[in-house]
Amino acid sequence: MNNLGGLFQVLYSPWVTEKATLCMSQGNQVIFKVDPNANKRQIKAAVEKMFQVDVLAVQTVSMQGKQKRVGRVAGQRKDWKKAIVRLKSGQSIDFYEKA
Repeated sequence: MNNLGGLFQVLYSPWVTEKATLCMSQGNQVIFKVDPNANKRQIKAAVEKMFQVDVLAVQTVSMQGKQKRVGRVAGQRKDWKKAIVRLKSGQSIDFYEKA
């Protein structure tokens, strides 16, 4: 994971929901959708290098894909993984700032 390309293989996207926004404002926590095979050390290194912040802890949750049905056809969405990243006090990642 020496190059920036490896970071994009670990972190897919920020997970922005009402609950995630509340975690960002109150507890210095940011939630990401990550590669299901990524471990906590890889996630921590990717966040620290990409956003230049200090990560205190990483919690991961494996999410099961939902069962979906369209007419007769039944299927299932892919399983995925989310990571709850706790940042050092006073630091934040702003996904809404304009470039």
